[in-house]
Amino acid sequence: MTNQLTHLDRLESKSVHIIREAYSSFKNLCMLWSIGKDSTVLLWLARKAFFGHVPFPLVHIDTAFKIPEMIEYRDRLAREYKLDMIYGINEEAIKAKKTFPDGDCSRIECCRRLKTEALRNTLAGTWKRYRMNKDTGLYEIDTNTEPFTGVIVGVRADEEGSRSKERYFSPRDRNNDWDIGDQPPEFWNQYKTDFAPGTHVRIHPLLDWTELDIWKYIQREGIPTVSLYYNQGNGKRYRSLGCWPCTSPIESNASTVAEIIEELESGKLSNIAERSGREQDKEDGGGLEDLRRDGYM
Repeated sequence: MTNQLTHLDRLESKSVHIIREAYSSFKNLCMLWSIGKDSTVLLWLARKAFFGHVPFPLVHIDTAFKIPEMIEYRDRLAREYKLDMIYGINEEAIKAKKTFPDGDCSRIECCRRLKTEALRNTLAGTWKRYRMNKDTGLYEIDTNTEPFTGVIVGVRADEEGSRSKERYFSPRDRNNDWDIGDQPPEFWNQYKTDFAPGTHVRIHPLLDWTELDIWKYIQREGIPTVSLYYNQGNGKRYRSLGCWPCTSPIESNASTVAEIIEELESGKLSNIAERSGREQDKEDGGGLEDLRRDGYM
């Protein structure tokens, strides 16, 4: 008797295929890890794709304003999974206090400085970046400044409007700028992976997944996630994670993965956008397209 593939099996199989395709097509490949549920599922899939080993670096863009539990979780999992872990940060802006929490700029401009600029320069190797020493578990200045030409990202089409315009293999120019109107067609699992020299490519293995799919997969696989996603007894939990000055929890009593799934399936959150707690989205008119055209995650 032949076993029928489930919906999650099909999603997993396609994502693993895209990750392997990216690995075979790009010499200098990395994966962005925001520490949230989507990119952690992506990390899990990468480990499945290569039988428990991730053969490329993980890159985290640290703004110095992440919720502390997120950074603790990042470093603990990096040590446990023996990951090649890199982080980049806009040290100049932070030292000069050119940030929203310091009262110097808007949330959107703060995102441009601490996320977009930091990401672009970290990937290009033009700024100092830090790499975890696997022997000590401490971060040291990364001596390898070779640019990454392919970047695997945990973007989902249903999460936010501009993300629905992405391709699985989405090219950017030398400056990481995104021309939405000039993207290759993708039909029948045929992907363009041969781009002109200097092209920077973002790869999106989770494009077809929904928020509910993510949580059901986390439940099925037993994937460890940050405690912030769960109600700790105060009637609130985070649905989307970011910097503490710009991210708010939602009203929710869900304290387990099963309860989050029930919440989503029952429609209790149908009138609340997934990123409703991300204040920069509201400042940008409810979308992130302008930021993402410039290289934002």
